[in-house]
Amino acid sequence: MELPQLTIIGNVRGDILDLEDAPKNYSESDRVGILELVPEYEEGLEGITVGQLIVVLFWLHLADRTILKVHPRGDYSKPRRGVFSTRSPVRPNPIAISELKVLAIEGLRIKVSGLDVLDGTPIVDIKKKIGV
Repeated sequence: MELPQLTIIGNVRGDILDLEDAPKNYSESDRVGILELVPEYEEGLEGITVGQLIVVLFWLHLADRTILKVHPRGDYSKPRRGVFSTRSPVRPNPIAISELKVLAIEGLRIKVSGLDVLDGTPIVDIKKKIGV
């Protein structure tokens, strides 16, 4: 059986340019950036509103996909654990998830706060936060 290909729906625009500058998690971030979608997905934005929380899935295109054990949160005083028991960006399929607050919407551009990924990171999907 042939599996469908992953489709990138857009990219992040922001001021996080290197890994050392990236917050460890969206819950620790007040960084603002733009989710810039590809024109063919504009219709999918209908229903997203300013003030809403959205869940965004990213493809961490620069992440190392060969590492299977890490020190949690990069803290070398903690023993190494399997990546599946952490939120480490290094993993076989480097998919990240962030919960972001919508600050503004202008066409294909969604201004958000809570950004924790690098400028240029591909966007895989956007979902409404459950319970909101």
